[in-house]
Formats: sequence, structure tokens, C-alpha cells
Amino acid sequence: MPRPTRVLPVLLLAPLLLTACGSEKADTETVAVSSAGARETTGADTGRGELDARAQALGVAPELVRVTEAPGFTLAQQSVGVLGDDGFSAIWVSGETGAHLRLSVDRGSITAGTCPEQPVGDMSGERTTCERDGATWYRTGAGRHEYAVPGEGHVVRVSAEEGAVPRDVLREAALAAHRPDAAEAARLLPPAGPAPGTPVERGDLPPVGDGAPDNDVDAGG
Repeated sequence: MPRPTRVLPVLLLAPLLLTACGSEKADTETVAVSSAGARETTGADTGRGELDARAQALGVAPELVRVTEAPGFTLAQQSVGVLGDDGFSAIWVSGETGAHLRLSVDRGSITAGTCPEQPVGDMSGERTTCERDGATWYRTGAGRHEYAVPGEGHVVRVSAEEGAVPRDVLREAALAAHRPDAAEAARLLPPAGPAPGTPVERGDLPPVGDGAPDNDVDAGG
């Protein structure tokens, strides 16, 4: 005679079913959070990669890019470019006086011994006067003055014509110079051009056929 099959009461099965469902839901939520985190990280990396590509398209090392601010001065976008081998340079212009404030960053160092030998701005052949000002150097020469801030393997400089920009404005702008965040870099750096070898679309190519230029003329010649 067959033995009857024993069936567990529903009340005993209910906790097991709830536990299994809860575990599955928790696992699903964990995966969702992990995926969201991965998407956010990937997006940040992609944004930074694009900005680095913009700097490299100019010939500038991304780690040397800096931005600053000074009351009444606005960035001249067309001035942003490379300095030397892979340094950075940009100019801010006063909306009131038209005076130029130049920010530059280049590899190297500056000490009490080497400061007098380094020209202010692009001037050469002129001996520079150096004055220590805290962690910075105030330098004058060839009608210009600047503040130089030594960094790890590089020097940040903010310079202008003497008399055009006050010394305290130079100092504040030099101390305010910093690596831009994503939003600042997007405003500072021009978009990168097409990669080398990218085909350039021509407007005289017909939409059909072998793609040869259409050189037909009207009946009048």
C-alpha cells in the first residue's frame, strides 16, 4: 500500500518563502547600486579624459593647466595655449582699463640663486629683481612685474606691465591659481579638433554614385 505524501502546512512554508524573496530583493538592490556607482565613476572618468584630450590637443600637459580669478578681469579665450614644450599660458583682460594679466605654468623651479637669472615674462637679457614674499617670489624686470609660486616640478607665474596692474592684484591672482575642476576646464579649454586621419566631409560630393565631385555645368557653359 503506497505511503501517503506528507505536506508541510502553509504556515510553516510562509517564513521560508518570505526569506527567499527578501534575499533575492536585497541581492537585486545591491547589484543596482553597484551598477549606478560604476556608471557615475565611468562618467567622471570620461569627462576628465575629454578635458585632458583638449589640453593635449593644444600641446599642453594636463597637469600644468591652471585657472585663476581677479576682480574685474575676464579670460581671453583665444589666448589659451601652450607655453614652451608643454606648459600652459592664458591671459585675463580688465574690462575697465584693458590691462592684461598673464597666467603661465611651466616646468622647472625657482630659488634664491636662480631667481635673478630668470626673466620676467618673455623678456630676456634683463636682470630680474627678486623679493621673497612668503611662499612666493615678487619679481620685476624689463617693465613688467610678476608673482611666482613654486610647485612640485613647476612654477606658476602671474605677470603684467608695471603700473597697469597693482602688485596686490597680482599676488591674489597668483595665490588663487589652481587646477580647474571639470566645469572650469570645460570653459577654459577649447574643444579638441578631429583626430588625425579623420575624414573631412565635403559639401560637393553627390549623395549617390561613386562619390566623385559633381563638375557638371549648365548648358550655357
